[in-house]
Amino acid sequence: MNVRSVDHRMAITVCVTLAAFLEALDGTIANVALPYMQGTMSATQEQMGWVLTSYLVAAGITTPATGFLVERLGLGRLLLISVAGFTLTSMLCGVSQTLPEVVLFRLLQGVFGAPLIPLSQTVLMNIYPPEKQGSAMSVWSIVVVAGPAIGSAVGGWLTFSYSWRYVFFVNVPVGIACLTGLWLFFRSQSENTRPRLDWMGFAALSIAIGAFQLLLDRGEEKDWFGSREICIEAIIAAAAFYVFLVQTFTAKEPFFRPALLRDRNFSAGTLFVTVVGLSFFASLALQPPYLQALMGYPILTTGLVLAPQGVAMMAASVLSGRLVGKVDTRLLLAIGLGLTAWSFQLRTGWTPDIGASTIIINGSIQGVGIGLLYVPLSVASLASLSPEIMAEGASFYTVLRLLGSSVGVAVVNAMIVRNTQVNHADIGRYVTLANPGLLDPRITRFLNPFTSEGRAALDAVVTNQAQVIAYMDDYKMLTFVTLAMFPLILAFRAPDATSTSGQAMAH
Repeated sequence: MNVRSVDHRMAITVCVTLAAFLEALDGTIANVALPYMQGTMSATQEQMGWVLTSYLVAAGITTPATGFLVERLGLGRLLLISVAGFTLTSMLCGVSQTLPEVVLFRLLQGVFGAPLIPLSQTVLMNIYPPEKQGSAMSVWSIVVVAGPAIGSAVGGWLTFSYSWRYVFFVNVPVGIACLTGLWLFFRSQSENTRPRLDWMGFAALSIAIGAFQLLLDRGEEKDWFGSREICIEAIIAAAAFYVFLVQTFTAKEPFFRPALLRDRNFSAGTLFVTVVGLSFFASLALQPPYLQALMGYPILTTGLVLAPQGVAMMAASVLSGRLVGKVDTRLLLAIGLGLTAWSFQLRTGWTPDIGASTIIINGSIQGVGIGLLYVPLSVASLASLSPEIMAEGASFYTVLRLLGSSVGVAVVNAMIVRNTQVNHADIGRYVTLANPGLLDPRITRFLNPFTSEGRAALDAVVTNQAQVIAYMDDYKMLTFVTLAMFPLILAFRAPDATSTSGQAMAH
């Protein structure tokens, strides 16, 4: 890393973390704007889904190529290209007049935005010495975690107060500021190497990720494996991934270097972050609809109630960054997992009658747990990698976090739909004229089974209760998945070994 870059650490840190924040924010900020965009462009709900899918698929395919692009273009040049391209495509999304235009520019936005998170990790790990990497990564974790957490709230406020176009325009001034700062302060050593790309491995992995992402995004809508489309996507994803594995372990210069997996901390960390991404993003997908559909919260109130969770994550990330290197990483991971599992377990007893204070306290517990997980996990996973493979390692670390997030959201949404139907049938068995409770005058006054209006009201009550139980089932699953990660903590090397590796990397 150029000496000038080291002399401007704070400015570079602000620039790369803001860039990573924009990319993380855009994963969820457009969600609440889709109905407004649908009305403007006279599109169907299914067509609007491509606004989200195009971004996710493009990001998923491009992220694994980050390591190759760094070696090909150089870290600094690739970072400038990514920020500039992301800012430009964000503006183009905002001025789009038709759905095909939005989808095209969202796809390009995903291509340029995909490298931002792994590149920001790589920059921070390179410009800070090992003893300060924990503090630097705490800043990174704050933006990566807080972006998706506040995305829906920010998108809702911008759409409600201004227009859906500002969901994309908000990136432009921040992107320009980041680009200017990086241009002025950041310099990386030029890369004169021209590595050969394993096109077979890259193509196979890209197809596998793209097909799998489409399967997850469209599975619920298409009734999963009852749909020919989903079956074809599953076959393509499995076949492409098999080709990728064969190419990885047989090619002389594979796209993904198996040497990364020989680093115990990296292997354990990537598996760990996959499950953490699954549980965290799944919970983000569950909270807003629960508050809005079952508790009747308007979108702005939902954002205010969930905001303390983001604040708690930020505070815990700063704290964990200070503790990295002073406290055993495995202890921090255990405390973070325990708090996260506890927050999920508490939600298994929620009803629509709970107060806002209960939601805030519970969200804060989860926020602290997640904040204690991300920083030490990132440092432990990447600090022992040599500089020449760190960008590649960071990109695959990010890919697995994104895949875990996609799987988590798809699984909990599918479980909500299925379990609501199952619970509705189970509860419905007791809604008969043979049940004396239904003949109570205090009940028949509002839920009269002898009138069509009463039967409709009864069905609505049963559906509501079935949904509440379905959400409980999801949180039970997330509790068990989180607890199942505790044995993996033992796979991480002791702090002294990690520290030694980090010092070796620095010199």
